[in-house]
Amino acid sequence: DPGTPEEVTRRTFMANATTVMSGLIGLGLAIPILGSLAPPKNVAGGTWSPLDPAEFKQLQTAAARPIKLSFTLKTKDSYLPEEATAQYVWGIKTETANFEKARPDLFGKSGSAFPVINMGFVIFSPICPHLGCRFDWSAVSNKFLCPCHGSQYTLDGTHVAGPAPRGLDPLPLREQSGMAEITWIRYASSVPDRVVVSYQA
Repeated sequence: DPGTPEEVTRRTFMANATTVMSGLIGLGLAIPILGSLAPPKNVAGGTWSPLDPAEFKQLQTAAARPIKLSFTLKTKDSYLPEEATAQYVWGIKTETANFEKARPDLFGKSGSAFPVINMGFVIFSPICPHLGCRFDWSAVSNKFLCPCHGSQYTLDGTHVAGPAPRGLDPLPLREQSGMAEITWIRYASSVPDRVVVSYQA
């Protein structure tokens, strides 16, 4: 029994009101969520972190090998207090590798939105572009090796073996008040193009 016309009208009104309210709530949630996922248009949207001075001095005198550089990554979530975690990146002197010839993907129109070579160095993120594991430098094989799925990279970050879809990802470097600073960038994994997911904030 569908009920009286008044009951049918009341049910129809309640169903329509529920649909409209759900839509408004969904729209209210979608706008800030989508806004938080959109990366800044340039590196100025990120925060600069100083690299360890002693390690950077090692990089300045390094021969044909990369140097692991430490820094403190500070992150702030709108709902949680600021957190500080120890992180690292890989630094390479540009004179040890012909980057512009070996890694054209880092330069030109299809390259990065920031100068990849700065102060005579290139900084690489320690995150493997395959699935986000952390790779390490092997002095024996003279390559960067990812322990998770076997991706391998040369000194200039060229992908030479394993399932990774692209070469190593660069990070911005600058000199500020006598200190070397970097901006941490999180890139999308498992895609051939270099897509910025977020900057350090």
